[in-house]
Amino acid sequence: MAKQYATPGVYIEEKSAFSNSVVSVATAVPAFIGYTQKAKAGKKDLTNVPMRITSMVEYISYFGGAPVTQFTIGADDNNYSLEVDEDSNYNLFRSLQLFFANGGGASYIVSVGAYAGGVKVSSLVGAENGGGLTALLKEQEPTLVVIPDAVLLEEGDCATVQQAMIKHCGADTRSRFAILDVWNGHQARTLLDDDVVTAARTGYGGNFLDFGAAYYPWLNATVVSSDDLSYQNISNAEGLIEILNSEVDENVAAGYVKEEKGDMIKEEIAKISDDDANSTAVSNLLKAVSPIYNDILGQMKEALNVLPPSGAVAGIYALVDSSVGVHKAPANVSVSAVTGPTVNITSEEQENLNLPLSGKAVNAIRPFVGKGTLVWGARTLDGNSGDWRYINVRRTMIMLEQSIKFACEPYVFRPNDSNTWLAVRTMISNFLRNQWQSGALVGNSEAEAYAVDCGLGATMTPQDVLDGYMKVSVKVAISRPAEFIVISFQQKMPGGSGE
Repeated sequence: MAKQYATPGVYIEEKSAFSNSVVSVATAVPAFIGYTQKAKAGKKDLTNVPMRITSMVEYISYFGGAPVTQFTIGADDNNYSLEVDEDSNYNLFRSLQLFFANGGGASYIVSVGAYAGGVKVSSLVGAENGGGLTALLKEQEPTLVVIPDAVLLEEGDCATVQQAMIKHCGADTRSRFAILDVWNGHQARTLLDDDVVTAARTGYGGNFLDFGAAYYPWLNATVVSSDDLSYQNISNAEGLIEILNSEVDENVAAGYVKEEKGDMIKEEIAKISDDDANSTAVSNLLKAVSPIYNDILGQMKEALNVLPPSGAVAGIYALVDSSVGVHKAPANVSVSAVTGPTVNITSEEQENLNLPLSGKAVNAIRPFVGKGTLVWGARTLDGNSGDWRYINVRRTMIMLEQSIKFACEPYVFRPNDSNTWLAVRTMISNFLRNQWQSGALVGNSEAEAYAVDCGLGATMTPQDVLDGYMKVSVKVAISRPAEFIVISFQQKMPGGSGE
């Protein structure tokens, strides 16, 4: 009803010249789920509470530092061995370092517990306590799901978590994408039944496969240095003391070290079992005098730097999305903060990764001379699908669907008439035109790239209108990556008619 004016004067009425617009939702905001040193924001407990961060500094303020992974050292004659204590090993912190090193930005952290007792399926999935994956259902912004700690479980338990990730993305939300690792993916493939990629494909299940992508092999990272480690990472101090004392005795016997100095070094070595000793000072002295101690630190560093690739890949997704757009395939991109993959894959070996009979493609990470270590694949696990074979196609569609969905919400309870239908068509068409111009949609013209329809007789029947339904039809032609570029050569005969 028009406003009635009773007092003489000048009145100003502002009328909107433009309809509502569609704003693109975020596309590369991963949610990392795993174990942390702590989970506190002041006095607030952040356990199983999704927390948004933008840097490692911010992460450390809320969730603490890296785990002090324990190794058991054993000696046999002049040889020694190191074995990781699995209950003290966690991947989340180091995977986040890879994420930020590869271009990552805003992300969510769901801490499911402290560094104690090992990794548990129930904590990561959170079906019983409302944490883990379940806690993410309350958040709108995350678009990627990453659980690097899943590969620390037994094979069957890892499969349970990864299937839950895919279901969360493809069924529970339909607005997220899962980045998956291959269990034991640091190992080379075999022709036997225990092949790691074959086992992983079985573990991913058979539902909602277009909402996830897997990567192989793992990475030799550089996020852990020898300075981050000390004798405190050795769980059996007496074993280390015995090995280092034997080294001193051999050096004294060979005349490399005087007996008095040898006794002084042994006094420092004895402090390894003293909880009150200055561990930094003792460790620095041992680094200066003991080649074996340095070798032990080096072996621990190498072991801890073997990481699943999901954290780095999430960073690459963010990098590509911010620099080009979600429509660009996150492939042919160099992986930072790594020395290379744990396994080198040939082109022939990649054929089976890309094109298995099951369609469950696994994306390769390969080293190339002069280029570094590259992500060399952009396929979802639904490789046999003509629609959803490529990661960028599925992720672009998620972005379009969610953006249009949120933009249409203000039209709920508006009159279901031609004016509303026109406004919705115009709003969506303007958005898709911008996407087409940016390269997300393909076609020589707008008509080839997209089509939007909303109206009586086109998308709705009179009964739909009476029942309160407004139906919108949107068709888009999403760009696909040039995965196989074929260049044909033909010799031109001299003296031919073409000259």
